[in-house]
Amino acid sequence: MDKFIIEGPTPLKGQIPISGSKNAALPLMAASLLGNSPSTIHLVPRLKDIYTFNDVIRGTGTEVDFNESENTLRIDPTTLNHTEAPYDLVRKMRASFYMLGALIGRAGEAKVSLPGGCAWGPRPVDLHLKGFETMGIDIELEQGYVHASIDNNSVEGGEFTLEPSSVGATINLVLGAVLRAKKFVIKNAAKEPDVVLLCNMLKKMGADIEGIGTDTLTIQKVDKLEGVEFSNDPDRIETGTYMIAAAMHPDSDVTLTGCKPEDLGRFPTYFKKLGVHFEISGSDIRIQTNGGINPVSIKTKIYPGFPTDLQAQWATLMTQAKGTSTVTDTIYFDRFSYVPELKRLGAKLSVEKNKVTIQGPTQLTGTSVMSTDLRASVSLVLAAMAAEGQSEILRVYHLDRGYEQLEKKLNSVGASITRADQ
Repeated sequence: MDKFIIEGPTPLKGQIPISGSKNAALPLMAASLLGNSPSTIHLVPRLKDIYTFNDVIRGTGTEVDFNESENTLRIDPTTLNHTEAPYDLVRKMRASFYMLGALIGRAGEAKVSLPGGCAWGPRPVDLHLKGFETMGIDIELEQGYVHASIDNNSVEGGEFTLEPSSVGATINLVLGAVLRAKKFVIKNAAKEPDVVLLCNMLKKMGADIEGIGTDTLTIQKVDKLEGVEFSNDPDRIETGTYMIAAAMHPDSDVTLTGCKPEDLGRFPTYFKKLGVHFEISGSDIRIQTNGGINPVSIKTKIYPGFPTDLQAQWATLMTQAKGTSTVTDTIYFDRFSYVPELKRLGAKLSVEKNKVTIQGPTQLTGTSVMSTDLRASVSLVLAAMAAEGQSEILRVYHLDRGYEQLEKKLNSVGASITRADQ
């Protein structure tokens, strides 16, 4: 098990290339199983979750070829001969549950383990299962597995309202419906860029989907889908994370390249309130700092609101702001495992229910801290980079799930991060 040894503080200067989005790539990989010929996906990041999902897909007999040097993934579903996604693979990553929709769409049946993933909070899959049942899919739970089947080649479909809106459930239901449901309408569908990208790939494959980018998706069955060549999107959460990293240091000058700024939703609006100079030019975002930052309180909301996947990083940034601020998570009420670890570094934070209050600015001091999940882990890295002295970030395997070459990218702009055995 690895750890990071970080020396701080260090201003950041230079360029950071943004990698492809993990959260968008995984649904595209699942969609590839629905084609009657191979699909090639570009801009796929080299991350632990991608390798895990490759193995999940290979378990169905599907051929998967990952060209790591070119970040290109080729998936040939014509060899698929097994409709099970077992516990020993699915438990490692919740997104493996997309196999339920993909296998229903591909084969009309599936046996998929209930998922695992990050340690924080319950994220039940009941919504997925109720949606499939509304669609007309037979769902049974047995010994930790979901068994899904249909009696004939297709189901009638119907209409299902997601309460609350859910990215994962929207993706799964779309995957299951495009080849099986005569007509299926998803109300209160997620509008995140990951969902839009998936629907656009399926449309290119030949799917009949209306309402892409809105909260109502109407899907009508088609007889077949063709394999396609398709490009993943840049990672908007990685983009936001590095914008925050630059803002934490006085005298930083960082340009993020290969971004997709339009996918950031309202995040730039909040970032502007910091008083930090930043400019967007095409696919580049430049951040320049010249002193302190303003306290800016946020509440997470579904897209295009402030993303829950950036709230831990924002709370960390607020430890350096001139005054009091709050971070409220309205999506997940218990995503604050990073708070006691930040306090070990000297931060002044308090949590009440789903809100953390931050007193700043605070001089952070290096120490040993423990990662608990992906976004909490990167928030500790950001804090350690701003802290005086040396810090150890333990259990950084969480970071390898979601940030491609994190230490290499940050070291290239001035950080001092060393990976070592724990």
